[in-house]
Amino acid sequence: MPMKAAKYAVCLLCLTLSVLSIHAQTYGRLNDDMRDDRQSRNFNPHNTDTTSQQKDFPRGLHVWTVDRLGDITPATIDTIPHLYPHTTLGIGSTGEYNTTGNNYTARHSRIFANRPLVSPFMFSDCYSQVLKEPDQWHYTNTLSPITNLSYDNCGDKTNGEDHLDARFAANFGKRLGIGFNLDYLYARGYFQNQNNSHFLTDIYASYLGDRYQLHALLTLNHQKVTENGGITLDDYLTHPERYTESYQDNEIPTVLSNNWNRHNRQRLFLTHRYSVGFYRKEKLSAAELRARDFALTDSMRAAMTPQDSLERTMKKVFVPVTSFIHTIEGSRSDRIYQAYTSPQDYYAETFYDIGPKGYRGDSIYDQTRLFHLRNTLAIALLEGFNKYAAAGLKVFAAHELRRYEMPSLTASDNFAVMQQLNEHNVSIGGQLLRQQGHTLHYNVMAETWLAGEDMGQLKIDATGDLNYPLFGDTVRLLAKGHFYRLNPTFLQRNYHSKHFWWDNGSMSKETRTGIEGILTFDRTNTRLRLAVEEIQNYTYLALDYTLTGENRSSLAAAMKQHGGNLSILTAQLDQKLRLGPLHWDNTITCQSSSNKDVLPLPAINVFSNLYLDFMVAHVLKMELGGAVTWFTRYQAPEYCPQLNQFAVQENASSRIELGNFPFVDIYANLHLKHARFFVMLTNATGKSFTRQSFLAPHYPINRSTLHMGISWNFFN
Repeated sequence: MPMKAAKYAVCLLCLTLSVLSIHAQTYGRLNDDMRDDRQSRNFNPHNTDTTSQQKDFPRGLHVWTVDRLGDITPATIDTIPHLYPHTTLGIGSTGEYNTTGNNYTARHSRIFANRPLVSPFMFSDCYSQVLKEPDQWHYTNTLSPITNLSYDNCGDKTNGEDHLDARFAANFGKRLGIGFNLDYLYARGYFQNQNNSHFLTDIYASYLGDRYQLHALLTLNHQKVTENGGITLDDYLTHPERYTESYQDNEIPTVLSNNWNRHNRQRLFLTHRYSVGFYRKEKLSAAELRARDFALTDSMRAAMTPQDSLERTMKKVFVPVTSFIHTIEGSRSDRIYQAYTSPQDYYAETFYDIGPKGYRGDSIYDQTRLFHLRNTLAIALLEGFNKYAAAGLKVFAAHELRRYEMPSLTASDNFAVMQQLNEHNVSIGGQLLRQQGHTLHYNVMAETWLAGEDMGQLKIDATGDLNYPLFGDTVRLLAKGHFYRLNPTFLQRNYHSKHFWWDNGSMSKETRTGIEGILTFDRTNTRLRLAVEEIQNYTYLALDYTLTGENRSSLAAAMKQHGGNLSILTAQLDQKLRLGPLHWDNTITCQSSSNKDVLPLPAINVFSNLYLDFMVAHVLKMELGGAVTWFTRYQAPEYCPQLNQFAVQENASSRIELGNFPFVDIYANLHLKHARFFVMLTNATGKSFTRQSFLAPHYPINRSTLHMGISWNFFN
């Protein structure tokens, strides 16, 4: 989508949002019984009595996430001003990701404890900057319709970036909330053949009734990423003195041209439940009482009796005892790797000449599709309906269908057609959950697979937190543990394309055992994290090729398993220091891998943010400072564009190490009423930066760029 078309689309969107906001606001008022009396007494459209007209819109926004079984977890609103500039970067808000240079492209966390499990459609995993899983989505409940428009950019029409995000949320009454999000991201890139675009649409709704609750999310994603395979020779940047000519970034030759990754995904998530229980009266909280008082006029207060005043402080609360839950998750994913030309002798093997779409010769059209459908039924005995129900208990059963499509060879090996392969699974599980109270909370969930391709799998997750007073403050101790015995995913076991092909039916189940503890002390702003994990049959992607000068040849990739035990130790300190307006936030992570050839990790990773935080004229909040990311040298995983994956460097003769260099960003982050905006100079280390400008082998990141952005909330 051209940028001009995107701007026209946003103008149309703003007009639509205004109409929806007015309608939602009017509808919400008509459904609020606290204001019916006031509206009935002001029915005359020519009435100029402003004493009975509302002079300000109520403002308030509550967000939460929902898991697979429909349980609600309160969340933090993602429009907070702090670290806003860094949330727009691919390296992440605390700089933990390796990237291929350009924004909105593939990335990979250097912190192993933060890496999620491989998904059934692994090609989408690397786009975590732009894609969200259903359990990460924020549902909303707002006192008045809210619109958020955000825009950030850098560079120019030749090499810059544009990110436009529009969000809308409204409530129709107190129980029904709806919203949608339109997100357009486009980055041209400072090097050849690396532009990318993403267009994302999300529509969601929630209904929170006493007996019936529903959450629904529909996402539509379209992505196109140009792949350049990295620059042909790192010396163009690391040792420019070796060349008589100087090269601009966009003049440095790249390995690939006319190569693209295309992704299309449609996903539906819907969970709903019906609860049986009883009603009881409880006192209103101070915030709820203020909200109720907001709707009262002076005449209404004067007419209240003592009994009315008492009733005004009480509310009728539904106490659920048993819930019947159904969740459906469906998605359709389509990934295409397309190339019009390929370097001579670039690939080690060619498995067919003519593909399903008729592409032949050095042209490539590798297509993989997945249709995924999972239904889960659960019965829950909920906690808190009496003093003996100290925890909730759930039992559930699920059926899962995964239908893959990918090339398969015909009787003639030079011709391939698309083939369907199905996997069915049946699983059962249970959950023990305690969320109420202040001192102790826990959540234990177990699931095992009884039939299907994944029969014999076992997955156990346990978390618990303890809050106890110490030295006049509260100390929080969070403990986590897991035990997984999981089959490698279908695409880890089977993958077919023109130049990469494996059928690893003999792969063993991967076993993971891990424990983690997090100690938080608010008074000193200290957070200490310690995690240990043991993995048997660790499954990983290995990449191998021959590097001769500027030429690469015999490229091959394969999924492998490490048969022995693999141990990973992670220790992380998050410490925030403050002296008046001066703040110094540090996140220091130490890691150890027992086999660096299979799982390379930096021994130390540091993110340090030094800034001044102060107010100007009591209305403008400012953060002025700089952030540094640094990690020790290690054999960083290499990006394989043909598979959308980061892979271990297999060939010892071509391995390279990255790290031991500070990546510095200088920024001004401002917040004024409902608007937050920033100016940031990224990679501000000057000429010395160009010699170390890699976060993935052979993929330089952008030089110093001036990045600007604004995000504005509108309450209607």
